[in-house]
Amino acid sequence: MPTPTSAGWNLDHSYSHLPELFFQSTLPVPVRTPRLAILNAPLAAELGLDPEILSLPQRAGLFTGNLLPENARPIAQAYAGHQFGHFTGLGDGRAILLGEQITPDGRRFDIQLKGSGRTPYSRGGDGRAALGPMLREYLISEAMHALGIPTTRSLAVATTGEPVFRQDELPGAVLTRVAASHIRVGTFQWAAAHRDTPALAALAHHTRHRHHPEIPDGAPFIDLFRAIIDRQAALIAKWLHVGFIHGVMNTDNTALSGETIDYGPCAFIDAYDPKTVFSSIDTAGRYAYDRQAPIARWNLARLAETLLPLIDSDEKQAAALANEALGQFQEIFHHHWLTGMRAKIGLLSAEDNDDALIQSLLDWMQRSQADFTNTFRALSSESALATPPFPDPDFTAWHALWIARLSREPKSAAEATALMRAENPALIPRNHKVEEALTAASDHGDLAPFQRLLTALAHPFTADPPGDLTHPAPPEAPPYRTFCGT
Repeated sequence: MPTPTSAGWNLDHSYSHLPELFFQSTLPVPVRTPRLAILNAPLAAELGLDPEILSLPQRAGLFTGNLLPENARPIAQAYAGHQFGHFTGLGDGRAILLGEQITPDGRRFDIQLKGSGRTPYSRGGDGRAALGPMLREYLISEAMHALGIPTTRSLAVATTGEPVFRQDELPGAVLTRVAASHIRVGTFQWAAAHRDTPALAALAHHTRHRHHPEIPDGAPFIDLFRAIIDRQAALIAKWLHVGFIHGVMNTDNTALSGETIDYGPCAFIDAYDPKTVFSSIDTAGRYAYDRQAPIARWNLARLAETLLPLIDSDEKQAAALANEALGQFQEIFHHHWLTGMRAKIGLLSAEDNDDALIQSLLDWMQRSQADFTNTFRALSSESALATPPFPDPDFTAWHALWIARLSREPKSAAEATALMRAENPALIPRNHKVEEALTAASDHGDLAPFQRLLTALAHPFTADPPGDLTHPAPPEAPPYRTFCGT
């Protein structure tokens, strides 16, 4: 396969130094007509790549697998996973890791093609992806990044000139995903399922070195588990702060880097209801908004099961240590959640009744079917609080308690307002606007609505957002449903 001249590629392959249990060498399957649909020029520059070279028409094949970057060593990664609670062997069925880009400042990021053809783990799938879901991942991952939430990112989407067949015939595309790594709970489950303790230990050392270098060599593996728990708890709290529902929190979608990964059936809450589910396949509400923290703990329990041989040679002692660490998840999560929620209502200090004050607001929002994002944003605007749904006796009572609480803060009202405006976005990816943009791109080849939405979402805390992007779907709109989009 031809290799292009350098655009700043500086690929390393530390993951390939792991035992071969974890991957197989696999080349992308070339496509008919690669064309670049969108390039993330700022991210390219951050990675040390030249956007001008990457955007040349003859380089579009870099983003479909027709061309390979210098020193690429493509592999498909192996992993298992609990999918809706059921364990199965998986692996990259339509994704190929090209290598790890070392940035000019020494950071390391996986460069992965998603939708690049069949791999040894495709399990009968075609290994391809449709344009709409790839643009969705690009849009939502970049929006999450702008919101300050740890996430994989998107470098490019390229069309293939070939159709993919799901329920309908759809235009094919490949996403170039950038991640701190693609190590998952399911990666550890893969090694445990093969009863390969040396491979498991090698993976744990690799994970510690890559994501927790603050943990010294030789430290007990329980320290790594505790560090992973904290990152997962912090991540889920950030999701809840912006009304995000992942939709498919399987163990293979729990990245040990602490990043959000896989944007299939994800969506954002409009009217606040903690039981909200958008995914068409989540009929039991396993991954509902308010179930995300308990599911994260459940996923971490599955990780703990794999780590027992490394934590202690005595199985009972290993289980006791793991259970002790896991038992702290709820407290750690609640600390992250409460700290963020305090900031959303302008508080930096802590009082015992803050939890109840916040919950009282959420309860009112649920009863009133108030918009999650717009309610919190309105708290920093007296004029906004004079409009529906806020002229309400229950809200007025809550507002009085809140003002009294703010008066006990050591900062001024102006400082509290600035804090709220920095914590409460004016813009999120409104579900109906996302669908409008994806439909225009997929059905009509029109990327203008997508580009407009993407540009706006890059500045979610703006003081002057485009008005049509701040409104939820109209009341007459049908209930929103998302699909995995594979």
